[in-house]
Amino acid sequence: MEVAATKLVQWFNELRSRVHLYLHAQTLGPIRAENGSQGDDQPATQQNDGEERVIFVNAPHQPAKYKNNHITTAKYSFLSFVPLFLFEQFRRYSNCFFLFIALMQQIPDVSPTGRWTTLVPLIFILSVSALKEIVEDVKRHRADDEINMREVEVLREGRWQWIQWRAVAVGDVVKVHNNTFFPADLILLSSSEPQGMSFIETANLDGETNLKIRQAHPDTANLLDTAELMNFRANIQCEPPNRHLYEFHGVLRETNKQSVALGPDQLLLRGAVLRNTRWVFGVVIYTGHDTKLMQNNTATAPLKRSTLDRLINTQTLMLFFILLLLCILSAIFNVVWTNANKEGLWYLGLQEEMTKNFAFNLLTFIILFNNLIPISLQVTLEVVRFVQATFINMDIEMYHPETDTPAMARTSNLNEELGIVKYIFTDKTGTLTKNVMEFKRCSIGGRLYDLPNPLNGHESTSDSSCELIKDIMEGRSVRDLSNPIDKKKAEHAIILHEFMVMLSVCHTVIPEKLDDSIIYHAASPDERALVDGARKFNYVFDTRTPSYVEIVALGETLRYEILNVIEFTSARKRMSVIVKTPEGKIKIFCKGADSVIYERLMSTSLETSDLDLEHADDFRETTLEHLEAFASDGLRTLCFASAEIPDNVYQWWRESYHKASISLRNRESMLEQAANFIETKLMLLGATAIEDQLQDQVPETIQAFIQADIHVWVLTGDKQETAINIGYSCKLITHGMPLYIINESSLDKTREVIIQRCLDFGIDLKCQNDVALIIDGSTLDYALSCDIRMEFLELCSACKVVICCRVSPIQKAEVVDLITSNKKAVTLAIGDGANDVAMIQKAHIGVGISGVEGLQAACASDYSIAQFRFLKRLLFVHGSWNYSRMCKLILYSFYKNICLYVIELWFAIYSGWSGQILFERWSIGLYNVVFTAAPPLAMGLFDKVCSAETHLAHPGLYATKNNGESFFNIKVFWVWIINALIHSSLLYWLPLMALKQDVVWANGRDGGYLLLGNFVYTYVVVTVCGKAGLIINSWTWVTHLATWGSIILWFLFIFIYSNFWPVLNVGAVMLGNDKMLFSSPVFWLGLILIPIAVLLLDITVKAVKNTIWKSVTEAARENEIRKSDPGDIFNNQDYRSSLTETARLLKNVKSVFTRRSNAASRVNVEVELSPEINELRPLLLRMLRDADGFAFSQEEGGSVTQTDVIRAYDTNLPKPGGM
Repeated sequence: MEVAATKLVQWFNELRSRVHLYLHAQTLGPIRAENGSQGDDQPATQQNDGEERVIFVNAPHQPAKYKNNHITTAKYSFLSFVPLFLFEQFRRYSNCFFLFIALMQQIPDVSPTGRWTTLVPLIFILSVSALKEIVEDVKRHRADDEINMREVEVLREGRWQWIQWRAVAVGDVVKVHNNTFFPADLILLSSSEPQGMSFIETANLDGETNLKIRQAHPDTANLLDTAELMNFRANIQCEPPNRHLYEFHGVLRETNKQSVALGPDQLLLRGAVLRNTRWVFGVVIYTGHDTKLMQNNTATAPLKRSTLDRLINTQTLMLFFILLLLCILSAIFNVVWTNANKEGLWYLGLQEEMTKNFAFNLLTFIILFNNLIPISLQVTLEVVRFVQATFINMDIEMYHPETDTPAMARTSNLNEELGIVKYIFTDKTGTLTKNVMEFKRCSIGGRLYDLPNPLNGHESTSDSSCELIKDIMEGRSVRDLSNPIDKKKAEHAIILHEFMVMLSVCHTVIPEKLDDSIIYHAASPDERALVDGARKFNYVFDTRTPSYVEIVALGETLRYEILNVIEFTSARKRMSVIVKTPEGKIKIFCKGADSVIYERLMSTSLETSDLDLEHADDFRETTLEHLEAFASDGLRTLCFASAEIPDNVYQWWRESYHKASISLRNRESMLEQAANFIETKLMLLGATAIEDQLQDQVPETIQAFIQADIHVWVLTGDKQETAINIGYSCKLITHGMPLYIINESSLDKTREVIIQRCLDFGIDLKCQNDVALIIDGSTLDYALSCDIRMEFLELCSACKVVICCRVSPIQKAEVVDLITSNKKAVTLAIGDGANDVAMIQKAHIGVGISGVEGLQAACASDYSIAQFRFLKRLLFVHGSWNYSRMCKLILYSFYKNICLYVIELWFAIYSGWSGQILFERWSIGLYNVVFTAAPPLAMGLFDKVCSAETHLAHPGLYATKNNGESFFNIKVFWVWIINALIHSSLLYWLPLMALKQDVVWANGRDGGYLLLGNFVYTYVVVTVCGKAGLIINSWTWVTHLATWGSIILWFLFIFIYSNFWPVLNVGAVMLGNDKMLFSSPVFWLGLILIPIAVLLLDITVKAVKNTIWKSVTEAARENEIRKSDPGDIFNNQDYRSSLTETARLLKNVKSVFTRRSNAASRVNVEVELSPEINELRPLLLRMLRDADGFAFSQEEGGSVTQTDVIRAYDTNLPKPGGM
């Protein structure tokens, strides 16, 4: 019965869904016909991205099949692993070569080394590589699952259900709660806030710190409970998925109602976070890889390869051609030698050899010489890289205890790339900054105050904070100027009160009362910081209604009626609120950048105000000096001013402003004129300084990168002023550095400015200059176009600092690609948000910041760390160590193979080019995997040029690898190859000469070719282990074990293997060789003399080089060994400017500001001041601060204005529950 009932319910639900779909189709059919589209009688098919999308709201069946909401950043899937893995592996020429050799060895009588000596190692190598890739990709899948398995409330079957994100489908109605991510791209239907408004944070998408306001359409804003949503019948017709974050066009068609337009103001994007809003209802329109977030990312995770891998590939190809040439020559010499000796050496049957095919001999020699290319190199690299990645994961110095987040190497293929990074592209929000604004300092009436430390509370405030509180409390008793008190003190107290009131009133913050506390919600984090700051001094913003605000000032409730709001824009750089005070006076409160506030202050000769202060103008210059100090500390500044407006003036202005607001022509200019009229004759109150808190040790880390000759570029979606301010805060920009700001509105203007800037540099265009280039996103589109792309690259390369503002995720990737495609330099991109994924995947190395809410950047990255400061250790310590280790490992691997296997070539000369091997078959096979496997592993894992402390303390050591002191390049590679050829020739011909006279041993045997081979093999093993000892810098017990253990292992092998037969049917040719070898005085004498003679040249070259041409790295290592300061080697290099900030400022200030205007005109201002005009310094500083960040970030251009926000809220009313 229960089963039958369950089936009946399922059948009923399916029937209801199909009826629901039919009703939607009936509504949609005429509309499609009206638009010339297909009818709904067509079956559901996979939606074409080029077609418009039709979505049935709250319906389980859609007219087309859309992508699911599952996302992945992994490289492989279950089905794609084998083809993609094999493709990646056989991109390496060495693997292709060994596969060819393994196949050739299967031809009977061709291989002199057996059928399995190449195939088995190749299978082992591929298996180890596959295991490593599986382990690393499983980590990516787990990180993806963490996102895909998050839960959200979805309205299904008439009730709210918690389901996983990956199960969310197009058309679902979801409920998203405060401080949670949106699971897909949604259309906002309604919210807990008035008029369907909601606040969202898009820092994870575009890097902007301010909150954005989205508002539901009035037709859906009243859908506030489950029953109304269930009865809601509508379809949405919208554009196909695209990557444009700020664009959206759609139409909502509700049954029996008029269609309404949908735009970006109703769009809630995946990756954004709901803030300051209890809940929202939304309908899903794009899912998974169709969301705008994923459209801005690379379609699939790229398969990245390191510089060393690419170089090895090229040199392996060169070695293959050399090997092929040697094989052809050997086959030719075989024919020549056979023809010359076939009659004289008739007993060898050379006549029969003549019948063999030339190609047959060629294959024999290819198989014989194939080990010139080390087959063990790839598996050694894979193992070493995997363990190096483990060292990164286990580094306690990169562990962040606050978030319990260790560093993680998500791929190990790029470990050595970390040591040669030349460009770092960094996001700002969440990477350099904490996205936390804190009110730090203020200047009121010419007096400087520090605010209490929020970590310590009011009990442990600084002296100046106590003084401010004291002055405010005294001001309460001296507010009446008729009291017989010190007039100047009274004036200051009045300014204090006016200033604190303005902080509490002039803003768009929304208060929410929870129990006995008040939580402030604000679109601008700066405004929230200011209101919080005022609350610390007992000026508490308490209530907002559409017509007034209430504050509690020093325990007294004051009501200010909001008459008008003149909104902030980036062009105006100010915001004003006109209020009626509790005393019935009309006042204007104006806050903004100092450059616009100062020019609107009342003239000294006209100084009159309701405050009637005689000394009001005395602190203007003092406030400017304070602003200079704030800017020097990297703080964001705002100036505050006020004025009283006579009633008649206000009434006249109000009419003018209303007429301007409803004007059909020139509305913007008329509103600006009206604002300019009322925002005049202001009286300065003071200034504030807000800290956009940096992550720990960001300035020190960036300075270290600059000293290491690494270019640091900031790519952010935030506003230009904010980005510049952060540039100052993190010491990327100094206060004497000229700024080249390019904000243009057309391709022609952009081309003109870029070319002019290049011409201004002149001959300095090819070198780096102490200049900062700032460019915005719209101009960047033009700059990256084909015709001026290279000129823009030259301009960027000539600047010490590059900051790109208001850039989209795809633009970040394009900027990174500009360098990776045109510069022979390793690039690194670091970010924490989903908007950084594209550039993380485009750069040679991608680093994600983990330990924060959004994990998508970390999932898509090659390495993840908890904070930006850990990047210093990742590069300077692990990068430097791994680069030098991998270079030595690769060079040594080629060296040791050539040392042994080229001896087969020398033996071919001696054996008549017969293709006979000199060494026993298993000795050849075990050379790489047993007898010489340990030294490269030891140097690849434990070798250190300098200690971690030295690398961190002296960034100049890192710069040496980018400035010519390379451990690995084409020249170095072939020097090692030639060195190996010399060693191999000595290691063959010297033993051969020593054994030239026949020696008869006690068992009656004389020394054959195999005994010579064992002589030579022993000397080769000892020599290559000695060579490893010469290039290893740090000797540990592991190094000793690897070096001496390898030699001992060979002796044990020859002793045991020579006695296997006849107990085991293997090694019959080796029987008794140990006794013959160890009983020969010639062998023991050669063991002492020959390796020393071979390595003598290397020892001499190293001694001379370290004495006469000592490298910086070697000098630092020697200083470290002698316990002296390695930094002494940098004493002759001045990494710091010899001029002070002020001296550089007054000596040469050359700032270029290009501003976009309505006429698209460009203004270039170049100021050159001599020290003699020091009296103009305040004006100069004000001009310079035009480019500084000021503390105001607010969304612009949305349909919901700041006035709408202020007028919409009544905090005295309860909010809907949304159930």
